[in-house]
Amino acid sequence: MSQTPVGRSSGTSYEEVQASEEFAVLRKNFRRFVFPVSAFFLTWYFAYVLLAAYAKDFMSIKLVGNINVGLVLGLLQFVSTFAITMIYARWADRQFDPAAESLREHIESGEIK
Repeated sequence: MSQTPVGRSSGTSYEEVQASEEFAVLRKNFRRFVFPVSAFFLTWYFAYVLLAAYAKDFMSIKLVGNINVGLVLGLLQFVSTFAITMIYARWADRQFDPAAESLREHIESGEIK
């Protein structure tokens, strides 16, 4: 059963919003940010795992006392996770959330059905 009034397009209201230009721009901007950041983090993560598995001599190089390269890189995994989270939150507050709010307002006002 369609959720649109008689005489309107045959798609549901969700499908109509998804087909709108405003939603397409929102989705494009989201993907433009999230995909590269995700690819960077996964590359960084798997590089660490591969180094730990296959470059044991490198990872065991002592830097200061008992602190070695592996420990430092492992701690940097946590640092990068928190940094990415903060960067995403800041980006979402400035870019994504206002655009999503605008889209919501257009949907609620009936501009996008």
